[in-house]
Amino acid sequence: MKKLSIITVTYNAGHTLERTLKSVREQSYPYIEHVIVDGKSWDNTVTLIQQHENGALTWVSEPDKGLYDAMNKGAAMAKGDYLCFLNAGDTFFASNSVERMMHTFNAVNAPDIIYGETAIVDEKGDFLHMRRLKAPERLTWKSFKLGMVVCHQAFIVKRELFENYDLSYRYSSDFDWCIRMMKKSKNLHNTRLTLINYLNEGLTTSNRMESLKERYRIMAKYYGQASTFLHHLWFGIRAVWK
Repeated sequence: MKKLSIITVTYNAGHTLERTLKSVREQSYPYIEHVIVDGKSWDNTVTLIQQHENGALTWVSEPDKGLYDAMNKGAAMAKGDYLCFLNAGDTFFASNSVERMMHTFNAVNAPDIIYGETAIVDEKGDFLHMRRLKAPERLTWKSFKLGMVVCHQAFIVKRELFENYDLSYRYSSDFDWCIRMMKKSKNLHNTRLTLINYLNEGLTTSNRMESLKERYRIMAKYYGQASTFLHHLWFGIRAVWK
């Protein structure tokens, strides 16, 4: 069976990390490792990690250059066949989510990328709604012209395909990374399952604007200026009509 490496990046995440640790630990699928990269937290994050230590948990706590640098570190530490990036506060949809996901494909002809749907939850873990952007039936690198149609956490990639996140992007390197991974991939597999509970924390207004600017630049890089402009014009018209 294929092994899944779940990578969680933390920094002062003591208020949200425990639910993620429990969700990973309670998965019914036996071939899992949890890699935690902590940015030298000064709250109770490290204490929580130590309380949940087991043979499937690997962790490090040291300064880093930010979220995406820590993700690169986590990928380098991972030993599984697939990589899943799960933020502190996020959880799997159910205790058998990984097992069900891994049984949706033939391990002999394993896909390069596995993806599914995402539910949005509040700080208590209660369901709010499904993610607005629904995963397409057939995903290609051009699908992201319409935005991030698959949540980063529900986008699982073969470790042998992994390329580092581009640290020149501060807020949207995951958007760029997903497109690069899809361009490299030959076989993308839709599980048709809800895989992840995503914690609805949101960005500050200023960070949200910077993230959107980065995404626009990324889209223009891959899809061209004209196509990106026209798609954003359509986004604006659609928002007004709604």
